[in-house]
Amino acid sequence: MLNNGVDTERFKSFSRRAALIGGAQLLVFGGLAARMYYLQVLKSSEYQMLAEENRVNMRLLAPLRGEIVDRFGVTLASNRQNYRVVLIPEQTPDIEATLRKLTRIVPLSETQWKRVLRDARRSPAFLPITVAENLSWEQFAQINIHEPDLPGIQPEVGETRHYPHGSSLAHVVGYVAAVSEADLEDNDPLLKLPGFRIGKSGLERRLDRELRGAAGASHVEVNAYGRVIRELSKDPGIPGAKVSLTLDMDVQQFATERLVGEAASTVVMDIHTGDVIACVSTPAYDPNDFNIGLSHEKWAGLRDNPYLPLLNKSIAGQYPPGSTFKMVVAAAAYDSGLVDPNQNIFCSGKTSIGSHDFHCWKKGGHGYVDMRGGIMHSCDVYFYEIAKRIGIDRIEQMAHRFGLGETFEFEVPGEKPGLVPSQGWKRAATGEVWHQGETLIAGIGQGYLLATPLQLAVMVSRIANGGQSVRPRVVRAVGEREVPPPPPLEDIGVSKTALGIVQEGMNMVSNHPRGTAFRARIAEPGMELAGKTGTAQVRRISRAERETRVLSNEELEWRQRDHALFVAYAPVDNPKYAISVVIEHGSSGSKAAAPVARDIMRFVLERDPSSRLAAGDDAMSPAVRDPAKAG
Repeated sequence: MLNNGVDTERFKSFSRRAALIGGAQLLVFGGLAARMYYLQVLKSSEYQMLAEENRVNMRLLAPLRGEIVDRFGVTLASNRQNYRVVLIPEQTPDIEATLRKLTRIVPLSETQWKRVLRDARRSPAFLPITVAENLSWEQFAQINIHEPDLPGIQPEVGETRHYPHGSSLAHVVGYVAAVSEADLEDNDPLLKLPGFRIGKSGLERRLDRELRGAAGASHVEVNAYGRVIRELSKDPGIPGAKVSLTLDMDVQQFATERLVGEAASTVVMDIHTGDVIACVSTPAYDPNDFNIGLSHEKWAGLRDNPYLPLLNKSIAGQYPPGSTFKMVVAAAAYDSGLVDPNQNIFCSGKTSIGSHDFHCWKKGGHGYVDMRGGIMHSCDVYFYEIAKRIGIDRIEQMAHRFGLGETFEFEVPGEKPGLVPSQGWKRAATGEVWHQGETLIAGIGQGYLLATPLQLAVMVSRIANGGQSVRPRVVRAVGEREVPPPPPLEDIGVSKTALGIVQEGMNMVSNHPRGTAFRARIAEPGMELAGKTGTAQVRRISRAERETRVLSNEELEWRQRDHALFVAYAPVDNPKYAISVVIEHGSSGSKAAAPVARDIMRFVLERDPSSRLAAGDDAMSPAVRDPAKAG
């Protein structure tokens, strides 16, 4: 009995332990089954997607940047093949030894060496590192030939920005360069792509979004280490928009060559539409250098050049307008009702206020001159007198009507407003009152007055088109979207009689034998221009220096010479185009600036369609007959 009782207790105890163990096992396996059901059934699609994402990577691809073309479709900025060489560290037993071999074909700077070695330490060994870009075809071919002896080196072909006309368009089109830290605030993922370029100046900067396009994508299969196995699909993205400009590249190139060697600028525009035909600032720089990367020496050379090649003088150079401003004073004088345009004023060579003498540019004086003669001879004494009669405020109001002291929302960044002074401006700026002598100085375009070449072109356009508020533009179309023309022209509020007198005076400047620009006239019938010379002082000449005058202006040190200016429109009988030319320290508007303007205007008129019809295609040069071959 005893043994049976013990056995019974043992059996019961074993049964309980077995039940507990079995229950625990059942609970564990039930939990595992439930978890497996949850993962494999309920969450299968989610984890399948995650696994696919681990296997397949999407990599952004930079789209082709949009082209920029002139009014005839001539390419101004495009994309070209970029021959480059990359290094894959894991395939290179000795990086420095490989780079030494590579330098026999492609010279590498110390900076490039340091960058490659630094990137090799920081990046995964299987990722390619760019060693050099923009190689010549000869260098690229040599690398392909010697590739077996250059372990880890791979030649590649990509795309890079190209400016076929170099410095001729640097200030208008601008350039692209590498993305900076400040640019990353844009949050566009394209900006983080290695080697991506964005617009840094000119239209490349203003229209960067439109030119940039939309990113593409490459789907590649990778292994557990992230190494690419194969490409599964590829979307090249959306190329940037094509931008069409109002510029004529033939005129732009001709004007650039005409100003070689000078610190100068010129603007040519259609007086009715505001289309800018040429916008030149010299000297300039090659925008391709910024795309490739400037050396410290080359950058220092541009930065320290006294001719300021980095400044777009056409829209940001601010100069005293000199005698080109006299048309504004004449119009203000007539519309004030205080000056009879036919009244003769005697010029003896100077006039006085108190003890201060104000001299005419012609030492012996011009004798008696009226308003038209005052413009033709550019008589300073005449304009001293009429400026004194009407006062600075009337002059200031008229100047704004002609576009001086204004900005025009011009598409090229960097436009400056110049300066048109008034009594109120001087009180606010200096805390001093306006003096009558300052009115006389303003009457001949000196003193506080400042204007840009673009403003001077607008001023002449408004004179030539009968006083209509034309505004300049340089972009015609962005992609399929035509840029709407400027708002309908409005009358600027200058009487037709005043404009007629000014036009007659400008015609006499260029086409009367005694005019200041007669030697720079266009003699071809139907192409005659009407202009106005200007010579703007950059320093004050003392009385003793004026009387002795040992050195002529041309003999002075370059920075001390006067600026040379000329503005004009043509043809006289049916005006279509306006031009302004400013040559820094050119000494004389009639000698330096007027011949340049004449040559450029003649070239523009030869390319005008109506001129071709009048003269016949046989009279035109090949580039004029076929604008698509221009540039």
